[in-house]
Amino acid sequence: MNMKRRLLRSEVPVELTWNLEDIFPTVEAWEKEFNDVAGSIGSVTKYKGKLGQGAGVLLECLEAYEKLQERFMRISSYASLKFSADGTDPQNQAAASRVSSLGAQIFAETSFIRTESLALPEGTLQRYLEEEPGLEPFRRTIERMIAEKPHMLEPQTEMVLAALGEVLNAPSMIYARSKAGDMSFDPVVDGKGNQLPMAFALYENHYERSADTVLRRNAYASFTKGLKAYQNTYAATWGTEVKKNVVMARLRGYKSAIHMLLDHQEVPVEVYNNLHDIILKELAPHMREYVRLRKRVLGLDKILYCDIEAPLDPEYNPETTFEQASEIILKGLSVLGPEYTEIIATGLKNRWIDLADNVGKSTGAFCNSVYGVHPYILITWTNSMRNALTLSHELGHAGHGVLSQRNQRLSNCRTSMFFVEAPSTTNELLVGNYILSTSTDTRIRRWVIMQMLMTYYHNFVRHLIEGELQRRIYALAEKGEPVTASLLNRVQGEILAEFWGGEVEIDDGACLTWMRQPHYYRGLYPYTYSAGLTIGTAVAKAIREEGKPAVDRWLEVLKAGGTKKPLELAKMAGVDMTKPEPIKEAVAYVGSLVDEVVKSF
Repeated sequence: MNMKRRLLRSEVPVELTWNLEDIFPTVEAWEKEFNDVAGSIGSVTKYKGKLGQGAGVLLECLEAYEKLQERFMRISSYASLKFSADGTDPQNQAAASRVSSLGAQIFAETSFIRTESLALPEGTLQRYLEEEPGLEPFRRTIERMIAEKPHMLEPQTEMVLAALGEVLNAPSMIYARSKAGDMSFDPVVDGKGNQLPMAFALYENHYERSADTVLRRNAYASFTKGLKAYQNTYAATWGTEVKKNVVMARLRGYKSAIHMLLDHQEVPVEVYNNLHDIILKELAPHMREYVRLRKRVLGLDKILYCDIEAPLDPEYNPETTFEQASEIILKGLSVLGPEYTEIIATGLKNRWIDLADNVGKSTGAFCNSVYGVHPYILITWTNSMRNALTLSHELGHAGHGVLSQRNQRLSNCRTSMFFVEAPSTTNELLVGNYILSTSTDTRIRRWVIMQMLMTYYHNFVRHLIEGELQRRIYALAEKGEPVTASLLNRVQGEILAEFWGGEVEIDDGACLTWMRQPHYYRGLYPYTYSAGLTIGTAVAKAIREEGKPAVDRWLEVLKAGGTKKPLELAKMAGVDMTKPEPIKEAVAYVGSLVDEVVKSF
């Protein structure tokens, strides 16, 4: 028996880690800036009670707040990135907690900007915008405040809620900290009798996609057992998050929590419902066909939830080093022009990316764009070509972040959650299509199509089923039903059973899927992947068919940042998300990929 030990963060080669010195050269420099920012809140609060004195005063206040926010985002990102790299380190835990407390303090003490601005006589803010040209960059900020006015509470109440920000965000913190530091799993045995270590990241990054059915299913059993031990705790944690939003929506006079959370995204409820209803219904037959193929090719008597991502051609898993993948990505994205390619090349060469696998590292992959510095990407590199597609996805966020920051000030940089996955999925499709176009090898073509199908599976199925779980659980919570583990397991099982129609066995492990993602603590985040992929599918197709005109449109969209509502950004790119057609076309494209793979076996 052999058991490979996972490295501690301190044992990881530095070249596999991101360079946080670009944000702060030392922890001491971060500590000094943390204290300076905490002492600088007065640069904003000195305007309290004065916003009625004129447009110039409001401008000074908003500029001071923006500067404070930029400085806070740097110290916050530094602490967050260190925690993501190693959530077991007590110093990283402490820093994350301190930042959370400071953020709540800033939010509370600066909440007067919104309440005081909206308490001004009717029409005052609109007049300020006309009188003071310097307020133009803050137009979106001010117009969004005006739109929120019907849902504002009394100033004192708003300040109290802001002061309680850290407490109100506790469910997310508790989930992240428990998942990173507490959860443990029994070691697992592979098909050759070797005993292997088991961890959340190991399951999601390795074992779930293993060609070894014995290892995959043993890991699934260990994973399910480990999750079960926390199901009541995590149900209480997510149940608290749901209850918080239901109560907040009622306090603020929204029709429901769903309406409130969509209002934050600037998305109509009809568009939200369309994505769920059309994709889950119309994609199901295609995905069932894909699962039937999987069952036949893998020679399985039944398909468990853990078998959905098993490789169909287990002998063929093209490997790639980070250097080789970087070259493929740069060539695949070269269609987007020299400025964009230069951004990506810089990121690949200058340690924007954390590639290591170590104890305490966050699972999955993400990109965090630090204003005034550059984006940071987390991924666990396993030398699989799949990593190349995942990395191209995260570099899509990075390219968007850089172009947005080069062309917009902080207040206008961030786009709605609804649109945020479009640039990343566009990149992933461009790189996938590039690999297809450069290879005549039928085996690699089939492999790439299966990887693209896995992307659609994650975004159109897995994440949208998370979204459907949110949609149903919030509806039940609005009626006063307590959110418990048994409720979550039951509803999760029902949704999976409806989608897979008997083709996948929905066992305990499948019913516990709701425990796997932090998305539930970020508003209505899960469904936005399907929005991003719908837009990305249309954009990638336009770039392939039109060339430069489509590229130029897309680059303008990326540079626009958050200056427009998400549906307006999509329209700029040529995609009308108020209509069902783009959604149906994306689903049909997935169907064509399934057909091609089925024919190849």
